[in-house]
Amino acid sequence: MKKYISLLATALPLAALAHPGHGGTDGWTITHYFVEPQHALATILSIGGILLVGYAVRKRSSAKNG
Repeated sequence: MKKYISLLATALPLAALAHPGHGGTDGWTITHYFVEPQHALATILSIGGILLVGYAVRKRSSAKNG
């Protein structure tokens, strides 16, 4: 579990790196992060990772509780 959390903690800052002009939307709006492929992929992977870790934690805690 610690391996997944450290991987997620390492990968998330990479999605936040600043990069000059790309895409067709204004870079200072929330729409930019959901519409542009560079950000949309990172968003989908991040949410998927968070859900996966949450599922693993929940499964492990329910197994301990019997």
